[in-house]
Amino acid sequence: MPSRGIRDKVAVVGMGCTRFGEHWNASADDLMLEAALAACTSAGMAADAVDAHWLSTLASGSSGLMLSRALRLPYRPVTRVENYCAGGSDALRNACYAVASGAYDTALAVGVEKLKDSGTSGLAAAEVPGDGTRPDLTAPAAFSLVAQAYGERYRPPSGALREALDRIAWKNHANGALNPRAHFRRAVPLDTIRAAPRVAGELGLFDCSGVSDGAAAALVVRAEDAYRYTDKPLFVKALALAAGPAAGPADPGYDFTSFPEVRHSAADAYRQAGISDPRTELALAEVHDCFTITELVLMEDLGFAEPGTAWRSVLAGEFDRDGVLPVNTDGGLKAFGHPIGASGLRMLFECWLQLRGETPEGAALTGNTAHRKLALTHNLGGGPGECLSFVSIVGSEPSE
Repeated sequence: MPSRGIRDKVAVVGMGCTRFGEHWNASADDLMLEAALAACTSAGMAADAVDAHWLSTLASGSSGLMLSRALRLPYRPVTRVENYCAGGSDALRNACYAVASGAYDTALAVGVEKLKDSGTSGLAAAEVPGDGTRPDLTAPAAFSLVAQAYGERYRPPSGALREALDRIAWKNHANGALNPRAHFRRAVPLDTIRAAPRVAGELGLFDCSGVSDGAAAALVVRAEDAYRYTDKPLFVKALALAAGPAAGPADPGYDFTSFPEVRHSAADAYRQAGISDPRTELALAEVHDCFTITELVLMEDLGFAEPGTAWRSVLAGEFDRDGVLPVNTDGGLKAFGHPIGASGLRMLFECWLQLRGETPEGAALTGNTAHRKLALTHNLGGGPGECLSFVSIVGSEPSE
């Protein structure tokens, strides 16, 4: 049974986000403190006055003691959550449900990851023992199968899919160049993207998101209390998490051209929020572009384009800052960076800035969506055929 939802019962009243990138001179605690204190300060609240906390990190710490020690909390509940790349979003989900239930008046969700010091170029996490049937693939290799399968199923004109993937990278780097908190703050010419070496299959260097350090945090309260903390709260409209049966790699019927978990979580979120046409109702969407092909397929799974047509929408500029529906206006995982435990909350931070009119100069929405009041975030955890998906929808106004 889908969630009944907590539409307009909870509001985000404070947010903080560090710069993402290579923080050789800062620890995970430093980053976590910066984001958490910024979120509380923006709402006029002392960090030690928050009732309960949820902390997301994949591999940079263990237990709630990581946060309570850093914040010197006076015996408050702190829960560490981990759900692959959707951990930050799940920390938010738990904090929101705790407040909506009436158990707490205020809750703080914090996400942090320190990846650059790990000595590896990917996720710094131990492999879980299995039965030997799981494919032994790197993340780029696994997602490269999506690009190959998509091309074989939908048959775009020769070179069109490659051109669409290049344009997604170009768009997200252009957006990241406007963002002072982004890891990669340089626009990249299409010719440079096209000439980049291949990493796996059709995926090249600029098709892959970066490995970053960073943290982000959100303070949530009951909706009726929101205006005590800020004159521009964001009201939570939907929180939807779907974990699939993880049978894709062994299922002959799975064709690697879609993420069923995304379709389920999106349908649940739209139902909770009362959205019938996301293309015309959302101001922006922050989605999990771990690879350019992921963003392209997500445009279809989230209902922004019909199956087999997203490549055409990308080339038409429909997901640009001034397009039909702007996607990843802060640069996305591709340019903003991807410190695993923080990424979901970073996406919410961009929605916070855009809907409140507080973006850096030149980074605001410029098209026909600027007047809309709703925004979406999407996280994907895992890989093709065996993942979980989170979708949130927030709005700058309560429902009538």
